[in-house]
Amino acid sequence: MTPEPVGGAPLPAAVLRPAVGNAFETTVEQLATAIRLGVFLDGDLLPPERELSERLGVSRNTLREAIAALRDGGLVATRRGRGGGTAVTYHPPVPGTVGPGPPGSAAAPRHGATLRDALDFRRVVEPGAAGLAATRELSGDQRAWLVASARATTEAPDTAAHRLADSRLHLAIATLSGSPMLIEAVTRAQSALGEMLAAIPVFAVNITHSNAQHDAVVTAVLAGDPERARSAMEEHCDATAALLRGLLG
Repeated sequence: MTPEPVGGAPLPAAVLRPAVGNAFETTVEQLATAIRLGVFLDGDLLPPERELSERLGVSRNTLREAIAALRDGGLVATRRGRGGGTAVTYHPPVPGTVGPGPPGSAAAPRHGATLRDALDFRRVVEPGAAGLAATRELSGDQRAWLVASARATTEAPDTAAHRLADSRLHLAIATLSGSPMLIEAVTRAQSALGEMLAAIPVFAVNITHSNAQHDAVVTAVLAGDPERARSAMEEHCDATAALLRGLLG
């Protein structure tokens, strides 16, 4: 699957950034997050080794070790020989089926102060990204990509596909802001959000509301109206936050 062109910066290129600190661990984290957020979908081939190592700023040996870890975790599979490569094999969990797990377990969702912090963080960075995107001179390809990303959420065949399409739309909006720091922040916010949404039931009415809110954000961005884009994204973040606070505490 060919990444969407976004002014010369396809979504994987926008989300993946040079590793800092512990190169192996950071590389695993970045690639796994990109897969779980739908930057790479089930069946997609990861970019060539040389391209990935340059994008992540790590050696090919470190990259191979990181991909081996993803393979052990069931996120990718590597095919040898001509026409081979490393393909994504991740199937996202159906939202609402993960469950909160016992206190202190890896599956336990955020709650209390950590929940509020994650939601506050999201409410700051995502409206900011939407507002900034609305100030940009978008190309025809960028505008078409944004519209297609929003349409993918309304046409998703099931709740798992909707969650991936939802996160891809938010990352697309962040990418159109043109700010690498905002893209990184929105990626973090969406990763935390995905963990929390996986622990609560799925409500059809909430999906309907979410899609309408997405449309309002996209319409404002395309109209070049930063205040309306920011306000629409704030409303969207507030609606999701209310649901999560009510169900996770």
